[in-house]
Amino acid sequence: MSMLLNDEQRQLRDSARDFLSEQAPVGALRHVRDAGPAGFPRGYDPALWLQVVEMGWPAMIFPEQYDGLDFGYKGLGAVFEQAGRTLAALPLLPSVVLCGEILMRAGNEAQRQSWLPRIAAGEAFMALALEEGGRHDPASVTTTARRNDSGDGWVIDGAKSFVLDGHIADALIVVARIADQQNQPERMGLFLVDPELPGVEVLRTYMVDSRNAAQLRLNQVKLDSQALLGSVDNAFPVLDAALDRARICLAAEALGIIDESFERTLAYLKERVQFDVAIGSFQALQHRAARLYSEIEMLRSCVAAALDAIDSNSESSDVAVLASLAKAKSADLGEKMLNEAVQLHGGIGVTDELDIGLFLKRVRTIQQTLGDGIFHRERYARLKGF
Repeated sequence: MSMLLNDEQRQLRDSARDFLSEQAPVGALRHVRDAGPAGFPRGYDPALWLQVVEMGWPAMIFPEQYDGLDFGYKGLGAVFEQAGRTLAALPLLPSVVLCGEILMRAGNEAQRQSWLPRIAAGEAFMALALEEGGRHDPASVTTTARRNDSGDGWVIDGAKSFVLDGHIADALIVVARIADQQNQPERMGLFLVDPELPGVEVLRTYMVDSRNAAQLRLNQVKLDSQALLGSVDNAFPVLDAALDRARICLAAEALGIIDESFERTLAYLKERVQFDVAIGSFQALQHRAARLYSEIEMLRSCVAAALDAIDSNSESSDVAVLASLAKAKSADLGEKMLNEAVQLHGGIGVTDELDIGLFLKRVRTIQQTLGDGIFHRERYARLKGF
């Protein structure tokens, strides 16, 4: 295992940092937020997205046969980390990581050829419709899929919430339980659904970090037999693998947010004067900063190990363990770091004018996305046999 970046990956990280600092600083997120759907109907800056596509970020993890770069997750993780530093709102996670992984693992060749090159080119977007309740639980799905009367298709009924970027999706991958198979997660199905089909209703919603999700209602949605990706016997392992890769990318983004918040807070401690001295000279604050620095480096190691496990083609169980470790650590440290950042900045820390509040909102959203710290600590313990 090598958790260090090679020369190409370091160059990618540095170019991503320079590009996002110049083209997508935190102020760009404020602009998208304040302009609202009237200014940015899709929830992101299309001009910025075109530049991102030109740099090949959406194509990074896909094989060359699907017009991908086959660059691996270490490279993509570096991009997510740098995006966290500037809070760049990029529609990468749902299409590229979640749905892209599912298509690569469960889609047939025609489905891969139809979707992956277009996703890699930034021309098509997909979204995963999984969540139904207030807490992440992939095994608790009540949306049902049953065979139609003629046996040559499916009928889906149910509702989904928190569908990331669902409002811009050209296609949805819906997780549904095969009818009459309650409490058997291995009997799930992954269905490719056109959002324009009769019975599909997509309602755009907004998250606390100003980004977009959607609510999805499925009422007697009729699908042909080709809509099922893979089989009902491998649906849950495929879903779990895709979720783990997305969790690791979210942990990488959280690392960027945490690291940037720490650096900004440290700079403030050095310049804020109280009692005629910089408050950073107070030993109690130095101790708090030192503890945070140590924990950030531990998180960095967790994220690096998880990304390396993917690129090293490690056993799925190893990736799952490291994904939950990284996600739990990022959830806990994200909350701690941003709470400290707000407190150490004093009164200005709770104002909208200071970027720290935006970092806090995004890290709290990441904390709840695809499992919070409690979910992943329990999962980690279960995977380790406790």
